[in-house]
Amino acid sequence: MATIFTKIVNGEIPAFKVAENDRFLAFLDINPLAKGHTLVIPKNEIDYILDMEDSELADLMVFAKAVGRAIEKVVPCKRMGITVIGLEVPHTHIHLIPINSIYDMDFKQPKLKFTSDELKQLSLEIQNELKLD
Repeated sequence: MATIFTKIVNGEIPAFKVAENDRFLAFLDINPLAKGHTLVIPKNEIDYILDMEDSELADLMVFAKAVGRAIEKVVPCKRMGITVIGLEVPHTHIHLIPINSIYDMDFKQPKLKFTSDELKQLSLEIQNELKLD
């Protein structure tokens, strides 16, 4: 059974994509902790991040770094919070969360709500700042 993220990769479920190449995809979280909260995934369905090949994990992190830098240009913040939890969806994913304090990454917080138009505009703004090699 394909994960929700694989369904996004396959175009079966829509997403507000901010970056994509042949191996990785980044898209806005629809239940974000902060404006710009983005998920970065390998297109290949791998449940646990520590099961990834070293070179693929390194490439995923480099991809996530470029996405995080683009988000920082669009969403003012002190740092880009980076976390991997991996319990809620059995498909490796990195959370990139613009933060101003450590408490901004508390997943018990109420999630923010944005309209589809707001998410679409934000995804376009991040895409415009992205520099992928």
